[in-house]
Order: sequence, then C-alpha cells, then structure tokens
Amino acid sequence: MELSTIFRALNSAEAQLVRSQLEAADFDVFVADESSALAVECYVLGVGGIRVQVPRDREADARELLKSCGYPVE
Repeated sequence: MELSTIFRALNSAEAQLVRSQLEAADFDVFVADESSALAVECYVLGVGGIRVQVPRDREADARELLKSCGYPVE
C-alpha cells in the first residue's frame, strides 16, 4: 500500500487530532516520524514535521475533508 503525506504537524497533539478526525471519517491513517520527533529535541523542525499519511487511492478525499475542517494541506 502506497501512502501519501497530506498534512504535516509540528507537534504530536496536532498530528493525533488530525489522525483522529480522519479515522472518524473511516480513513486508514499512518503517522510518520512522531516517535523520532518526541525522542530528539528539535528533530521535528529538521525533518519538516510529523507526517500524517493516508493510502494514495484515498488521498484526494482525505485532503477535501481536512480542507473542510480548516487545515492547510499539502
């Protein structure tokens, strides 16, 4: 399964909130780089944020959902 990054968060709380909203709408969601960002100070800035990802075939629908919630999407 190929994943697409649709959102980047600079903290774990925001990434988990977005994950929860997507899962509530029946999306499969993967949060990448969260553990590393929590383990190493300033790591999250160096890698460009904690990535929220969905399967590529659901990418457009997930982006539309996040846009409707007011989130900036990639």
